[in-house]
Amino acid sequence: MSEKEKIIVDDVEHTIEDLTQEQKYMIAQIRDLQNKVSQAKFMVDQAQAALNVFTTSLSQTFKKEEEKKDGSK
Repeated sequence: MSEKEKIIVDDVEHTIEDLTQEQKYMIAQIRDLQNKVSQAKFMVDQAQAALNVFTTSLSQTFKKEEEKKDGSK
């Protein structure tokens, strides 16, 4: 016998199959939004890492220019 899927709302456990269609729909929306928030955080982490790489790369180009100027004197 498989255990029925449950959800806890306001410290009360509810069996999913006993919920109304409206409640099931809201649960589906919440789960989808949780996934979207998680994906958005993942994308922000990637963008931040890329931003850091380009910022560091730009900074290094100026250091190379300074080294060339200092070496040619």
